[in-house]
Amino acid sequence: MHKEMIIAGFGGQGVLVAGKIACIAAMTEGKHVSHIPSYGAEMRGGTAHCGVVISDEPVSSPVVVNPDICMVFSTPSLNKFEPRLKKGGILIYNTSLIKEKPKRDDIVAIAIDANDISLKHGSKNGMNMAMLGALVKKVPEIAKLDSLKAALDEGMTERNKKHNPTNATIMTDAYNLIS
Repeated sequence: MHKEMIIAGFGGQGVLVAGKIACIAAMTEGKHVSHIPSYGAEMRGGTAHCGVVISDEPVSSPVVVNPDICMVFSTPSLNKFEPRLKKGGILIYNTSLIKEKPKRDDIVAIAIDANDISLKHGSKNGMNMAMLGALVKKVPEIAKLDSLKAALDEGMTERNKKHNPTNATIMTDAYNLIS
């Protein structure tokens, strides 16, 4: 298994944290990973994305050009990264903020109301956790849901660890909503 992924949105949506949590979860399962963050100068509100590679073999290049999977949190990210997705790739997109549908018919598009799921659990900032729950349901070889939830303890900053129980619930809820 070798999966290349781009996670994209704007600063403040937890794009880079989502990539970090996915990598930590995969590493705990013995997989090889790479995580390269990229963000605009202003960070919060600017563009942000990360390239993530998860593989059963050592990762020879951390650069993701044409990903197998894209998780997009905003309309500009959909417009920028949908064309780069490999034919047959998986696009997971946040319909709470993205009102247009993906244009390509040669990919698998997974719509999830990530912000709405997060808000249902009392969190304004957990939409990235919903996206991760959807990811591991649709692409289980990335990591198990339990590994993803356990990765919160290592991947979250000290000041945000108090939100881990809610984040785990958001992940589980999103996981259960995806068919």
